[in-house]
Amino acid sequence: QLRLRESGGGSVQTGKSLRLSCKVLGDIKSTKWVAWFRQAPGKGREGLAALQTSDGSPAYHRTLEGRFTISEDKGTVYFQMTDLKPEDSGIYYCAALFTGGSVFTVENYGLWGQGTQVNVSS
Repeated sequence: QLRLRESGGGSVQTGKSLRLSCKVLGDIKSTKWVAWFRQAPGKGREGLAALQTSDGSPAYHRTLEGRFTISEDKGTVYFQMTDLKPEDSGIYYCAALFTGGSVFTVENYGLWGQGTQVNVSS
């Protein structure tokens, strides 16, 4: 049974960087996309970036400012975040999409990790 395990969150100051990891326990090729979502306090989950597992092609939400990079290596999907700001704080989830549809739509994802907390202080 496929599972996702996130790690790498923490508390940092504005301007610092963090790299989140999403270990896919199982065959990553059984997914179509693996994505990172963020849930800020009091808000719903929003899609940030997704990676097409067949060829590693990334997709970024149009609202991102170019500070984040998604990549994959040996079954782990990474989310590199630079120049962090307080508004980047929240719980970060990785999720796997097995069928078609928008890669930034929460309802399209059938498997979620437990989340990892990121806190950015000013």
